[in-house]
Amino acid sequence: MADAHALRATQRLDQWLWHARLFKTRTLAAKFVAGGAVRLSRGDETMRVTKPSFALCSGDTLVFTRNDRLRIILVKETAARRGPAAEAAALYDDQSPPPPPRKTKPPAPFSRDKGAGRPTKKDRRALSALRS
Repeated sequence: MADAHALRATQRLDQWLWHARLFKTRTLAAKFVAGGAVRLSRGDETMRVTKPSFALCSGDTLVFTRNDRLRIILVKETAARRGPAAEAAALYDDQSPPPPPRKTKPPAPFSRDKGAGRPTKKDRRALSALRS
């Protein structure tokens, strides 16, 4: 397996996360990986990666949680540069579950018609009465 891995192109994990536009900066990606929040699956092996310099290659699967969302990323290929979003999306296959639905805000207790201008003093008093 070591010979097969040596023949494939590799790239630093923090650099690939930045190139794939999963993180805004490479420094943020490196800090995230160093925090031990990334699990990597390669073949039958699964390991927790804590070094940003870990050699990532195509076929690896990354699992991590970011912004309360589970991300499962299958690495398709390595990148030579940080290109546009369409190019970055071609680097991986996102197998993450869909995000939970967003909570909707309750309707406002007092509303005015659009374009009705500023509320009058009477409207403001009515609004204060509703709030208290």
